[in-house]
Amino acid sequence: MSAHPFEEMREVTTYPLAGRRSLVSIEDFCEVPEPLPGFGAFVDSLPDIYAGTAFKDLVGRIVAARMGGRPVAVALGAHVLKVGLAPLVIDLMRRGVITDVAMNSAGAIHDFEIATVGRTSEDVDEQLPQGRFGFAEETGAGLADAAARGAHPHEGEEPGFGRGLGRILLERDAPYKALSVSAEAARLGIGLTVHACIGADIVHMHPRADGADIGAASMADFRHVCKLVSELDGGVWINIGCAVVLPEVFLKAVSVAINLGSDLSSMTTANLDMIRQYRAETNVVRRPPGRGISILGQHELLLPLLRQAVLAKLASAGFEGGEV
Repeated sequence: MSAHPFEEMREVTTYPLAGRRSLVSIEDFCEVPEPLPGFGAFVDSLPDIYAGTAFKDLVGRIVAARMGGRPVAVALGAHVLKVGLAPLVIDLMRRGVITDVAMNSAGAIHDFEIATVGRTSEDVDEQLPQGRFGFAEETGAGLADAAARGAHPHEGEEPGFGRGLGRILLERDAPYKALSVSAEAARLGIGLTVHACIGADIVHMHPRADGADIGAASMADFRHVCKLVSELDGGVWINIGCAVVLPEVFLKAVSVAINLGSDLSSMTTANLDMIRQYRAETNVVRRPPGRGISILGQHELLLPLLRQAVLAKLASAGFEGGEV
């Protein structure tokens, strides 16, 4: 007896990614200016009230972490990539400021499409009534390949969804891989994890989506994050624009770390978002040990300011940086 079409999705129709209208193009992405020599004085000039205090505190803690050889991890919501900030994240990775990156599946999807065709973000309102929403062939197949590579890594490779994604983009020489956070993380050899929520992402509708591979690759990445968090005392975890999945993953990793005896009393956590979201504010800022910081602002304005501030302060502290 043949499987029902909903069991294996064999009867769904896909279409070429290159032919889909996308709302975001790399032509819209930010530029990456050189560090501004006098920017440290601008940071110092900010008032020691509310967001001014929080911003200076976060900058100082990032600088202290890197000067002390401690990790600075960012958990990226998909919107960070959709508003064209991948070049800034990549620059901070190359300079040795960001040491680890976590993404949800939506972020991985945007990252894959940016690397592959230089465009991302379909028009859901237009696509959904036609039964086309989420059915770009290359996106579904590519993320299936990434999950398979993460679940069944080649000899000598670490398992994990993020690592699998970065490796296939590099090996396939994706045309825009220089703007891919996951490809650059793989090239640099820094931590990159992807955390799936099965059924919540378009790629799970693709005929090649394999629940066993997705689960195994994402479980490996959860364990990578547990290890990272266990070593975060004196380090920094920054949630940027993810409302649910990554704050939940982080809280569970904190619980694992404490259960296994880690001291996180000197950890810094921060949530940067456009609005206050319950899980991010609660699971990232309030509940974990250490210092929690919350700053509201548009990603496309706040992240460039944070980058300039951190680089200026690191330069004055003598941080040599360079590729990790």
